[in-house]
Order: sequence, then structure tokens, then C-alpha cells
Amino acid sequence: MKKRVRNVMLSALFLTGSLMMTEQASAAKVGPEEWTEYRMNSENNPVYNSSFDEEIQDVIETNNQIRSTPVIVGNNAYIGNHESGDLYSYNLVEGTMNWEAKAPNWVHSEMIYAEDNLFVGFGNRYFKENGTRGTEDSGVLSLNPETGETRWKFETDGEVMPTPAFHDGTVYIVAGDRHLYAVDAESGEEEWNLELGHVMSMSSPTIEDGMLYVGGGAPTPYTFTAVDLEKEEISWQTEFPEAYAGLDDVPPVIYEDSVITTALEGEEDDNPTHMIYAMNTDNGEMKWKDSLGQGEMVKNNKSGAPMIYEDQVFVASPITKSYYAYNAADGEQNWKYEANVSKAPPVAEDGTVYFTDKEGFVYAFDTETYELLGSKELGGVLAPSGPVLMNGTLIVGSQDSNVYALPTSDVRGSSDASFFWTSPLGIILFAATALLAVVLLFILRKRTARKDPRRVGK
Repeated sequence: MKKRVRNVMLSALFLTGSLMMTEQASAAKVGPEEWTEYRMNSENNPVYNSSFDEEIQDVIETNNQIRSTPVIVGNNAYIGNHESGDLYSYNLVEGTMNWEAKAPNWVHSEMIYAEDNLFVGFGNRYFKENGTRGTEDSGVLSLNPETGETRWKFETDGEVMPTPAFHDGTVYIVAGDRHLYAVDAESGEEEWNLELGHVMSMSSPTIEDGMLYVGGGAPTPYTFTAVDLEKEEISWQTEFPEAYAGLDDVPPVIYEDSVITTALEGEEDDNPTHMIYAMNTDNGEMKWKDSLGQGEMVKNNKSGAPMIYEDQVFVASPITKSYYAYNAADGEQNWKYEANVSKAPPVAEDGTVYFTDKEGFVYAFDTETYELLGSKELGGVLAPSGPVLMNGTLIVGSQDSNVYALPTSDVRGSSDASFFWTSPLGIILFAATALLAVVLLFILRKRTARKDPRRVGK
């Protein structure tokens, strides 16, 4: 009898444990509970893992180009459109749209999520006569993440194309009107603001240990700024007298006591030099810098954004059409790979780094050997803000108006058309192959003509 009771108790415990495990597995989400700044963290490497183990493969269709990173919170992807300003919440597990809303102007900002609120910047790149960047409506919306309803609207004189950052109950906004704004996250009321003196185009601020870091553009010299958020004052500013583009487009990254960014130097009419810099987070002094090389100028985002993974800086250059890995501590270049034009920061996990480009491809490389592990063609010009990795799913927006979600194994296991044929070696090999084909065709035609019976006696 005792043995039977014990067996029943063990069975009940086993059943309870199994139910709990099933419940936990079903409760696991695709993404994190919050997303408080550009690409989720100060390393620009948005990776999240839980016990969620379903495979997601989807193409999310929207109404306009996507140039910002899709933000994943829980099972929902939050997406914004470029020119139309359309906003979306999409359930990745169910494959259904939760809601659609609209911002008053372009959306290049991510929809960050904190304390059950969504925050998204809006504005365009056009200049007013007074030098302010952004015409028509500019500012930030707070949205209800369940319904898409607007909770408040904070207006600015200049565009808010950079992604705002949330810290300790406050939303921090940098704008095309050369200001930093601190706004109460619940009420939308301004707490304070600072004149930074430079236009922020697309350089989304990074916050680390109560300090905010951001790159600024016009007027020259281009200037990088660090702000002490507790003191509500500029801690330091570093001028870049040789830079003329890119510094105001690049969201910086933090590595230990370094803040790392990129910019273009040289003469505007000549081939620019793409530079990478590391500054001391305490005082802005230059720790190291290096040239990625020279190349042709590109439109819009002109300087690739860096990403930190396991003591390395990974960055793409749209100017040199190459991918790079640097030692984050001393600036030694570890790797360079000739590619297509790419402006987006990559994402890395489990020893693999994933780059995207404007030809619609995703490439996977080993982060130690730098071996090419695979390539996958998606579509359109993939967004300049780059891909994210959520529980083994790579998610990236495109200027073809779609968001692509696919298992990372699909990238590593594929070998779609490579950018090899656009590299100098590929072009030379292609030209040599074409020339050889012409020569062989000429020889073949001569031989055929000699055997033609109609030529006998002529």
C-alpha cells in the first residue's frame, strides 16, 4: 500500500513538473521585455535568447521602405516606414498584424520600448534656411504598445531621425536643431534641454553609466559630444577638423573605457578616406584611429556603423565596399573582406558575424578564422540600420518594404550569388573568362569554316 501511494505521489510530481515545463516553454518569448536604445545595447549587437524554440520564417509586408531596425519585444516586431511614416506591430509567432498607426513625417528611428510605452522619432532630412535639419513636423511620439494609440507628442524644431534613448524614466532625444532634449517618459513634458551646437543627422545616442554619447555634424568642425545626464551638462566635446561627413550619421559603440565611431575625411570632391576612431570615455582624448581606405562617395548614410563582439569591432565601409574586424583595445586591423556597398552594423553570436548589404544579401563569417560560412539573398536594399538576432532568427528590414525573418542556419547553409564577382579579383577573373570565351569562339568558327563544303575550290 505504501509503495502504491509513493508511486502515485511520484507520478503526480512528474505530471506537475511536466506541466510547469510546458507552461514555461509556451511562455517563452521571441524577444526581450524592453528595448531602450538603438539596437538594444551600447555595443550595437542586438542578440536575445530564451527557451523559445519555434522556427520563424516569414516575410512581413509593409507600405513603404524600411530603413530602421525592426524592434522585437516579446513576440511582437515594431516596424516604421521611411517616407510614409506608417507604424506597425506584428506578431511573429502568429504571423498576424496587431495594429497599424502613422507618424506625422518620415520614420528612421527605431520604436524603442520601455515601461509599457513605445517611443519613436520622426522627421525628414531637408534643411530650413536657418540651417536646421528637418522640415514640416519633427519630434517624438509615445504610443500604447497594445493598440498603437498616441499617448503624447513632443515637438522639436529639427528632425528626430536618430533613435531616442530611454534611461531612468526619461526619454533622451537628439535632433536636427542641434539640441538634446530630456523628456518625461510618462507625461511627455520637457525636463531640460542642452544646446549641443551641432546637427545630429542619424547618430543615435548611446547611454552608458549615466553618460550619453553622440556624433554631431554642421557647423564645422564636426564634433563628438559626451553629456553627463545627472549633472545635465556637457562633459566633453572632441572636434574632428578633418571630418566632413559621417560622424553625425553613426551611432557610436562602447568598449570598456572607449567610445568608438567612424567618419569620412579628405576633400569632398575627391575619393574620401573612411576613418575609425576610439576615444577615451572620460575625457574624449583619442586612444587610436585608423584608415579603412579610400573609395567613391555614396548617397545618404556615408559611414558604416560599428558593432562590438568579443573584444573586436566589426564594421562595414560603404566607401571601400569592404568588411573589417579590429582589435577593440588597440585598433589593430584583424581582417578585411572585399564586398558590396554596406552601411549597416552587423550582428554576431556563437562565433558567427552576419553582415547585410545594399544588394539584398546576408553573409555569415566565422569571427575567429573569418571564413565565409554562407550567403543568402533576401531582397531589395537591406536597411542601413542592420539585422537583429532573436532566438536563432535573423530579422532585417529592407527598402523593398519587407521585413525578412529566417533561421540563421538558412544563411550559414546557403551559397547564393557572392559579392566575389564585384571584387577586383572577381572582375579580373570575369574579364579573363569572357576574353577566353571570345577567343575559343573565334577558333571554333575558323575551324567550322574550313570544313564547310561550300568553300571547296574557292
